[in-house]
Amino acid sequence: MNLFLVGISHKTAPLELRECLAPPPEQVEPWLRQCVALDGVREAFLVSTCNRVEALVAADGDAAAEQVRRWLGQGRPVDPAALQAALYEHTGEDAVRHLFRVASSLDSLVVGEPQILGQIKEAYRQATAAGTSRTVLNRLLHKTFQVAKKVRSQTNIGGAAVSISYAAVELAKKIFDDLAGLSALVIGAGEMAELAVEHLMNQGVQRVLVANRTLERAVELAARWRGEALGLADLPQVLEQVDIVIASTASPEPVITADMARRALRARRGRPVFFIDIAVPRDVEPAVGEQDGCFVYDIDDLTSVVEANRATRADAAQAAERIVAAEVVKFMTWLGGLEAVPTISALTAKGEGLRQAELARTLRDLNGIAPEQAAAIDRLTQALVKKLLHDPILFLKDPTHSKSEDTKREQLALVRRIFKLGENGEE
Repeated sequence: MNLFLVGISHKTAPLELRECLAPPPEQVEPWLRQCVALDGVREAFLVSTCNRVEALVAADGDAAAEQVRRWLGQGRPVDPAALQAALYEHTGEDAVRHLFRVASSLDSLVVGEPQILGQIKEAYRQATAAGTSRTVLNRLLHKTFQVAKKVRSQTNIGGAAVSISYAAVELAKKIFDDLAGLSALVIGAGEMAELAVEHLMNQGVQRVLVANRTLERAVELAARWRGEALGLADLPQVLEQVDIVIASTASPEPVITADMARRALRARRGRPVFFIDIAVPRDVEPAVGEQDGCFVYDIDDLTSVVEANRATRADAAQAAERIVAAEVVKFMTWLGGLEAVPTISALTAKGEGLRQAELARTLRDLNGIAPEQAAAIDRLTQALVKKLLHDPILFLKDPTHSKSEDTKREQLALVRRIFKLGENGEE
């Protein structure tokens, strides 16, 4: 079983390309089922965030890799050449290492931000709901969660915790110098929006409005910070009242249009509005930023804030990399032994079958022996078979013999020939 990962991220692709490739939430499970229908693909997992879209599959052989590459861009409104240039690929051990690093926030735009682990857990939930995460990916994803937890608990990677939302607020401070006394509108009531509210209030923002498609969720979040809740339909009326707008919805279409911004600016009589759009696809129409008095920053514009954070976390990141490296070895050892399981099972079954046949023949020849004597002979034969098979099984499981697919195949073929187990590990 081979692991293959292909995707794009903020490191390889601009926002315009990432948002074209990002699937709507309701399409993720159908897409995953399409993926496992590809020839050779046995399991599939897709993570889609504002900064990355990645597909991870467990497949038989190497031929599935090209199919997954084509599938990722199939039916998406992207230029094939641009997508091909932005795609990166990892196989086997490198794929495992990449997933562990992503979950541990070592590959995030803001190193140490905690949101990515929750996003990977949600992606895993979708894969299990679609029935596309099975033996290998189930084990890998659970190990991924353990590694991320270990990194966060044993290093200071999350010290002075930051997130995309925090970086957005830091950018607002660069524009306004002081946020005290300003009014802010947060559109979207998810985790990133909640963090944005917290950071804004800590910086002295006087008034916070929370808009969400579900009013009940907006009311719940606004109540925590003595803010005001409203629906998305109210946006045209309230836009003129706020200085800062942070948008982070999952809407497939922009929720702030150029016409809405134009009318708000007219009512504000020249007072500027600062938009931070941390949604993918974007919540603010690009044309909004073309108007005098509107300052629009999307997620790619947060890089300057993020770079300052990375420097302070260099030591913690190095410690985290050492944890990841050790855990990759452990998982690959398990994965390397997985291919030997059918042969080990067949070998054990053959040994037990021979034992049972010989035991029955011996007990017939010793007709009339006491039950306790028969039980003693039974225990003796079990111990003999176990000891005889111990070394061959250890040989198959030994990770030092699992460095290449060719070596593993040769080992399995050798054991099958010696014990006459058949081509697929069956007697």
